[in-house]
Amino acid sequence: MPARPAANQTGYFSDDSMIRRVMRKRAVGLTYGQRALVIGAVHPLLYVGTAENTQHRTTPYTRLALTGRMFEAVSLGTREEADRARAFTRKRHAPVDGVIPEDAGTANPAGTRYSAHDPHLMFMTMAFTFDSAEVMHDLLVRRLTATEREALYLDYVRWGELFGMPRTAAPGTYRDFRAYFDGYLASEEPFLTEEAKLVGSYLMGQRVAYPLPIPVQQAMSGFSLLVQGSLPERVREMYELPWGIREQLAYRGLAQAVRTAHISPPLVGNPLRAPMTGPSYPLYKLATRREQRLVGTGRASMPGVDPRNWVARHTA
Repeated sequence: MPARPAANQTGYFSDDSMIRRVMRKRAVGLTYGQRALVIGAVHPLLYVGTAENTQHRTTPYTRLALTGRMFEAVSLGTREEADRARAFTRKRHAPVDGVIPEDAGTANPAGTRYSAHDPHLMFMTMAFTFDSAEVMHDLLVRRLTATEREALYLDYVRWGELFGMPRTAAPGTYRDFRAYFDGYLASEEPFLTEEAKLVGSYLMGQRVAYPLPIPVQQAMSGFSLLVQGSLPERVREMYELPWGIREQLAYRGLAQAVRTAHISPPLVGNPLRAPMTGPSYPLYKLATRREQRLVGTGRASMPGVDPRNWVARHTA
């Protein structure tokens, strides 16, 4: 009988927790982060606060990979790995405090304050992350039951707490969360700055900066189609993303193919089972390496995105 792991190797979530069961699916792990950033960009305080205080504009894919690594460390890793990720995140968030420099819709005029330590902004970060994990699992693996959905939400509330979010910042139940979050997206508050719109268009594959080898480009186009199709219609409209019957049929067909791949035929092993489970960060590193090569040769990762912060751009 194998030895039981030490206490600090068990992680903050058990192996049968919903957050682990969902995030171990690579179809979720490889799409939810992109979706969360694309949809989260409609929250000006989150987007501007991140862009003004990180290397978001220069190396956005590296940031996506790093964020994925930190998030997976807490949800899937041991306590030691999770605690290292939490400490790293606290250090990165410490200086994130300021005001948005320009109007970002009627709800967020210039001068509106943001802070990485704002409980509501912590909650909204958790909200976009949870919503994307839930949506992509429903789409690409199978629909969660009501009980599973509630358990997944509560796991993500705990996940948010581990990153510093007060428990009281989040609605108490999944039903209350969904009412609040869906109400937010339907309100007049979401707003895309021009920069957020440009960055999001790259992240979702609406805009492609440089050609890739055909097999890689086909795979990336597939991920992009799934992210685009999973967005609420209003968010697609904010990005001015063309979406008609042709795109919808392609999206539904691809999503069904991925769902089918998760089903093991009776008495027959599914050869895709192993590659479709486990942490997704190792695959994110491919995008990081490519971005580092681009930047190293003087090319912008996302052409058209000014790497300077707002003050530098307007005082040059």
